[in-house]
Amino acid sequence: MTIENDLTQMLNIKFPMIMAPMFLVSNEEMMKAAMNRGIMGVFPTLNYRKEDELSTILNHLNEHKLTPPPKTGSFGVNLIVQKTNPFFQKHLKICIDKKVPFYITSLGNPKEVIEAAHSYGAKVFCDVTNLLHAAKAASVSCDGFIAVGQGAGGHAGPHPLSVLIPALKRDFPHIPVIAAGGIANGHGIASALMAGASGVSIGTRFIASDEAKVSQAYKDAIVNSGMDDIVMTDRLSGTPSSILNTDYAKKIGTKQNFIERYLSNHKATKKYFKMLIQLRGMKKLEQAIIPGNYKTLWEAGQSVELITDIKPCSEIIKTLIQETEAAIQEFEKTIRNS
Repeated sequence: MTIENDLTQMLNIKFPMIMAPMFLVSNEEMMKAAMNRGIMGVFPTLNYRKEDELSTILNHLNEHKLTPPPKTGSFGVNLIVQKTNPFFQKHLKICIDKKVPFYITSLGNPKEVIEAAHSYGAKVFCDVTNLLHAAKAASVSCDGFIAVGQGAGGHAGPHPLSVLIPALKRDFPHIPVIAAGGIANGHGIASALMAGASGVSIGTRFIASDEAKVSQAYKDAIVNSGMDDIVMTDRLSGTPSSILNTDYAKKIGTKQNFIERYLSNHKATKKYFKMLIQLRGMKKLEQAIIPGNYKTLWEAGQSVELITDIKPCSEIIKTLIQETEAAIQEFEKTIRNS
């Protein structure tokens, strides 16, 4: 199925779907599968923090895009633009040098990324969870919004997509909106498009893929968990994020203690303490994906409810596209018969 709209034309992709960036999960193989299947694959630059790692994967993806047969999808990066990200400036420079075609910014002011990317024609979409965030992103000329709603994995938003998407389209009618949160099948994709989104961003579904280099226990937990097994924690980055409510997650709790909250909010300490919290959180998540590690802190969204198997990314994308086509045809049939 081919859907042509403002998003597919802007990003030069065949189907309006983003394989969402996932910390420690997204990798080169997954990006190539996305490109081959006509969607946008995005990975967090923070997945590649060792010397030359980021440059190497960007070289490989640029080469893959130019290698026959023609690719109908593309790739991009996710940058955490908060001042507390110690890798931001270094990673941005590498991405600009490699002329990355697409960016998603999270947790901060995207102005610097937008100006640099626009200098060579790249597009920048910004994570937004409310209208205030959207207005700030629009004021610095973002190209689109990632509407992060309830049920998203990682840093989820507080509002349902059924409200957030129409509100964004009402206030910013000329800016494409991507729906993110709780989507793992064709009915979810079709529903987001009907609500006014130009496309969707799907992450959790791809954790349960052959290409994901995480432990089998993590993948099995995605398949065997339900929506009620997802909880929000602020202990990993200082910002509420969605994780599976494993025994270890229950043991350490989901809320910062009094001292952590004080240091996170005090003017003199918040920048450096949040940096410490984020670095500590990254190490915990890195340890958690190692096979046999009992410290199971696994990020995931509520769409685990809809995930029942582990397959190659290519097959997952193919199925999602087919399900979307069937859902739209089903809706059109219902309208004709009403």
